[in-house]
Amino acid sequence: MVIPARYASRRFPAKALALLWGRPLIEQVWRRAIQVRGVNGVLVATDNERIKEAVEAFGGRVVMTSPTCRTGTDRVAEAVKDSDCDLVINLQGDEPLIDPRAVERLIDCMKQDETLVMATLACPVTDQTEIADPNVVKVVTDIRGYALYFSRSAIPFRAGEGLEVLRHLGIYAFRRDFLLQFCRLPQTPLELAEALEQLRALEHGFRIKVLLTDHHSPGIDTPEQLAKLNSRQPPVE
Repeated sequence: MVIPARYASRRFPAKALALLWGRPLIEQVWRRAIQVRGVNGVLVATDNERIKEAVEAFGGRVVMTSPTCRTGTDRVAEAVKDSDCDLVINLQGDEPLIDPRAVERLIDCMKQDETLVMATLACPVTDQTEIADPNVVKVVTDIRGYALYFSRSAIPFRAGEGLEVLRHLGIYAFRRDFLLQFCRLPQTPLELAEALEQLRALEHGFRIKVLLTDHHSPGIDTPEQLAKLNSRQPPVE
């Protein structure tokens, strides 16, 4: 499993080092990641010495990557390019409450269906503020559970009557060979318009399996979201 973490986040600079319940955000994500069964290890991939030092201070493993990586997925690919692993889990560095059991389901799904090259998680969301928030990414799927589209807009337009709004959670499972192929693909118009790298796969004709979970994992994209989560009681470890 690889957690990409950069310092110069556009919406929230130094986000990885911001404190959540008294610890750096990257540490809170790492603590969740090491609870996932069935992974051979957890790496933090970064291009920043301050993040490297923070991760090493709490006992995590770090791999330094190029500052020119276009996206977090490109950073993950660089971190595993010389690895001989089959599956790569990309856990975004701003998902401090991701459910380890949901990640295990994602791994099992990839192992059971060798035709899958990429999979991710989503959960139902009913809060209208979240649905309208462009920092909360939404996804719609076909009847077999494959992604049709990801957007920062509220989709589908008319929810209800059996249609749920699904919030995309910041985690992906990749076949390693496909991950390296994905990162060689040119960026695409919808990817750039929405600032969502997963759309690159869809625009090039690849399928993304979406597994549903009832666990709502709030991502941290802005200082306001971090402050809101800090106001809650931390989970019991």
